[in-house]
Amino acid sequence: MARTHATPLPYLALVGCNLLWAADYPLYHILLPDYLSPVVLLSAALLSTALFALIPAIRGGVERVERKDIPTLIVAALLLGVIHKGSLMMGLSLTSPVDGSIINTIGPLVVLLLSVIIGQDRFSPTKLVGLFVGLSGAVALILMGADSSKVVSSIEGDLFVVSAVVSTALYTVFLKRLLAKYNVATVLLWVYVIAALILLPFGLHGALHTDFGAWSHRAVVSFVIIMCLLTYLPNFLYNFALRHIEPFRTSIFSYLQPVAAIALSVAMRLDTINLKTLLCALLVFVGIGIVLWSYGPKKQRHQPPV
Repeated sequence: MARTHATPLPYLALVGCNLLWAADYPLYHILLPDYLSPVVLLSAALLSTALFALIPAIRGGVERVERKDIPTLIVAALLLGVIHKGSLMMGLSLTSPVDGSIINTIGPLVVLLLSVIIGQDRFSPTKLVGLFVGLSGAVALILMGADSSKVVSSIEGDLFVVSAVVSTALYTVFLKRLLAKYNVATVLLWVYVIAALILLPFGLHGALHTDFGAWSHRAVVSFVIIMCLLTYLPNFLYNFALRHIEPFRTSIFSYLQPVAAIALSVAMRLDTINLKTLLCALLVFVGIGIVLWSYGPKKQRHQPPV
């Protein structure tokens, strides 16, 4: 089985994918539901990811998959491609980005609980302290921006986001063994080609009846960014990191997303940084640091094998 990577590459990959995913919430919200329905946007995103996933296959970078693993790959496609993305898009079309961001912070806790249940990890005071320090910083960051949200939230939308979080946690915990067996390009090819084939029949009708000529410049730019940058690349980075790092340690990096969203807003001169923001961001980084420290060499020898 894959062991923890000795280089910082998996951690850089985690930072990179969470920086990219931080743009999901505002960009999805621009397009949904005024310009595209969630089903159409999801179908387009899955098709884009599948096309990018074919590039390594053309270059011979994909491995042969054993027949017994195909059902597991179908489950992975449903969890990561269909349920996660579909629930997230449906949720953001019905609730506010603030609510969606807050709900997303429960992801590491769900991953830890699942990992403990199946024996991949165990509770420790250090992990729990790191989890809740990072959680408090992430939620505080999000709540400080809540007053600017003019979007009405709904319980239905919030439940869709919860579904997206749980499906990602299930994928993170239960599909790690598959990533240890096959390379990332192989897993992503199967996952996203299957997911695209499942969703395309549902999204094709809506796509053919979409008036793309009536789109604003902002909507067009958002769509292009989603299709080109927020499909295959962050998923490749995430799965590469998951191949080498424990699920809970991987998931805790999701607390970087609200920090990245604020940094992006500041870079675009849409927001400013104040002392409270810096303190909340510091809590996030301290929480991540505590979790990483909890997996130090001495502690890691006592962890159950992954």
